[in-house]
Amino acid sequence: MAPRPRSARWLAGRFEVSARTIERDLRALQDGGVPVYAEPGRTGGYVLDRSRSLPPLAITAAEATALAAGLHALAGTPFTEAARSALHKVLAVMPPPERDRAAAFASQVQLVGTGTPGPPAVPRVLQDALTDGLVVRLRYADRHGAATDRLVEPLGFLGGEHWYLIAWCRLRDAPRGFRFDRVLEARSLPERAPRREVDIAQLDVLGRELTGLAGLGGADRADRV
Repeated sequence: MAPRPRSARWLAGRFEVSARTIERDLRALQDGGVPVYAEPGRTGGYVLDRSRSLPPLAITAAEATALAAGLHALAGTPFTEAARSALHKVLAVMPPPERDRAAAFASQVQLVGTGTPGPPAVPRVLQDALTDGLVVRLRYADRHGAATDRLVEPLGFLGGEHWYLIAWCRLRDAPRGFRFDRVLEARSLPERAPRREVDIAQLDVLGRELTGLAGLGGADRADRV
């Protein structure tokens, strides 16, 4: 058990409420399945089962998004409700600023089509630049292998047959999709990217793959950035 037993009177003094309020709240926790027990005796009190408790969790925005994407794959299975409950529990222990950051990050990640995206080549640099709102300098190869240098403003990620960085390309002065496996080099700059009201779900930069109809037409269009 952990920590040592605490009486309702001690808890009331600690949290500056009445003992009646403490007892009411503890009963509500017990009714909700939280493993809080009352130990009788002179040194008794309320206690939490150590085996059922967790230390404080430090979940990043990217980790929360990864969990949400993985649990979303269980939709339509017998585990749908359990997956939703698990995600809610993770979000509940996150500090509000990190929870808001995770929600913003998740809104910038889209999965389309039925293909399984392969592992991205340079995820960390792009993840950090996206969450921090920084401009990125890319060395990027097109489908013919010709390399160009680009300054881009990350807007989000899209995964289908391949993973893409969706970004505002300053060379083209328009949003473009950059396949992760064709990014030769990526470096974030100290410059903050300006806010652009662009819905990546509505962009046509990846052609048919963006609308969920993965095929050569979509891949070809993305390669022409």
